Amino acid sequence: MLLVGDIGGTKTDLAVVTAERGPWLPVAQKRFPSGDYLSLEDIAREFVAEVKLPIRGACFAVAGPVINGKAALTNLPWIVEESALQAALRLEFVSLLNDVEAVAAAVPHLRPGDVSTLQDGEAVPGGSIAVIAAGTGLGEAFLTWDGSRYHAYPSEGSHNDFGPTSPRETSLLQHLQARFGRVSYERVCAGKAIPDLYDFLKDEGLTPESPELAAQIATMRDRTPRIVGAALDARDPDPLALAAVNMFVAILGAQAGNLALTVLATGGVYLAGGMAQRILPVAKGARESFLSTFHVKGRLSPFMSRVPVHLILESVALVGAAFAALERTYSARSVSA
Repeated sequence: MLLVGDIGGTKTDLAVVTAERGPWLPVAQKRFPSGDYLSLEDIAREFVAEVKLPIRGACFAVAGPVINGKAALTNLPWIVEESALQAALRLEFVSLLNDVEAVAAAVPHLRPGDVSTLQDGEAVPGGSIAVIAAGTGLGEAFLTWDGSRYHAYPSEGSHNDFGPTSPRETSLLQHLQARFGRVSYERVCAGKAIPDLYDFLKDEGLTPESPELAAQIATMRDRTPRIVGAALDARDPDPLALAAVNMFVAILGAQAGNLALTVLATGGVYLAGGMAQRILPVAKGARESFLSTFHVKGRLSPFMSRVPVHLILESVALVGAAFAALERTYSARSVSA
C-alpha cells in the first residue's frame, strides 16, 4: 500500500492506494485544512494513525518547485523534504513532485467524463501536451512522448513577467507595479489575484461598484470567493465582479497560448485548477474571453486554432501522484487500468 497526497495552499488531500484497485479507487482518503498544521509530517502522521494500514512508500504532489528532493511551498510556510518525511513516517521511500506535474502525470489516463472540450483542434499523436492550472496560484507543466509513453515535467513559467495584451492590461500592469514592483503571471492570474483585478477595475471607474457587494467584502480577509460568487450569479451577475473574472480568464487564455507555443503543444492544452474549473463553464462570456486571447499570436494564430483545448473537470493531482507512486513501485502495466 502506498500513501499519496496533493498538498496545496488551502487543502491537503491524502489517500492510500494499491496496484489492485488502481489510482482511481483509493482504499482510504481524507482532506485536511493545510493552514491548521505546522508541517506535512504532522498531517501525514495523523492520517496514517487513523487508517492503520501497512504503508510501504509515499508520493506527494506539492505546490512549489522540487529541487533535489526538497520544496519550499509557494503558498504555505512549509519546507518539505523527502528524507525528513521518510524518516518521520518510517517508509521505504518518499517522492515529491510538483503539483501541476502530478496533474500532467494524470492527463494520459483521463477518462472521457473527466474533461470538457473548449476547442476541438487537431491533435497530433505523440505531440507535446501543455498543462496550466489556475487555482490559489498559477501552475504549469508539460508532457513529451518517448515513442511508447508520455513523461510529465514541471515548469515555473507562471512566474515569468506578465505581458499585457491590451491597453487596459497595460494600465493593470502599471497599477500593480506601483504596489508590488515586479508583476508575474501568477500575480494577475490566480485566485489570490481576483481582488486586485476587482480593485483595479473599480479604480478605473468604467464599471461602478455595487454598494451591496462592497459592504459584503469590506471586512473579508479573503474576498475572492465572494467576488467570484457574485460574478457567477446566474440570475443577476454583478457587473464589476464579472468584469474582474473575465479579465482573469483573458489573461489565462493569453498565458495558456504562450505555454502552448513554448512547448509546441500539438497534443493539446489541458486547463486545471479550482478557479478554471469553477469559472470557465459558468461565467458569462468566459469561454469567448479565453479563446480570444489564446488565439491571438501573430503569424502563429492559425496554429493556435488547431491546438485542442480541454478543461479538466475535477482535481486530478492526487490521481497523478498515485500513478507516479505505483509506477515507481510496480510495472506500468499493472497500474494502467
